[in-house]
Amino acid sequence: MLHRLQALVDHRVIATDGEIGSVRDFLFNDQTWAIHYLVVDVKRWLTREEVVLPVTAIKQLDWENKTLHVQLTKEQVRQSPDVDTKQPVSRQQEIAMQDYFGKLAYWVDRRSPMTSSMPTGIEYPVHTEGDLHLRSISNLEGYEVRGTDGELGRLEDFILDEASWHLGYLEVKAGEWLLCRSVLVPTRWVKSISWANRRVNLHHTREGV
Repeated sequence: MLHRLQALVDHRVIATDGEIGSVRDFLFNDQTWAIHYLVVDVKRWLTREEVVLPVTAIKQLDWENKTLHVQLTKEQVRQSPDVDTKQPVSRQQEIAMQDYFGKLAYWVDRRSPMTSSMPTGIEYPVHTEGDLHLRSISNLEGYEVRGTDGELGRLEDFILDEASWHLGYLEVKAGEWLLCRSVLVPTRWVKSISWANRRVNLHHTREGV
């Protein structure tokens, strides 16, 4: 089923032993348009402001009640690697997350409560060299979307395929040339993202859109 991604923001996140916080942001691969991680606001019970959890740990997503259940305990969340989501996720941080959460398919059994031998008390590397492809969704808010023949509009949201956690479309607020309407642009039409210029470049013309 398809949903606007921003509709997930502020969903309460529930661990196997209680609530841990609410969805704040997402980390996605800007080449495949797949969401890999949720950024969860946990400052009510942890000294950290946020934690990063893999989408593969999600057991149930309840749109009506705005809740998201993960097969992790609060202690496992507490011990997870610290990630600076305000910068491109470093390769070292991504490796730390993969080492900690492992191959989720190996230790998540969606038919029963999660049991895991994930290690605790590990020291993880700090942010160093950036992985240019694992990025925060919030960093793209308001980016200019530009066709080969000029500006199309401003990026407002994404359309999420809940089954695959893939972003299939950009929701773009077009300019006066299209009566300021919102249009959906397939992510496969994206040629590149200029992070320095805050711009999404398309393969297609405005007329083609």
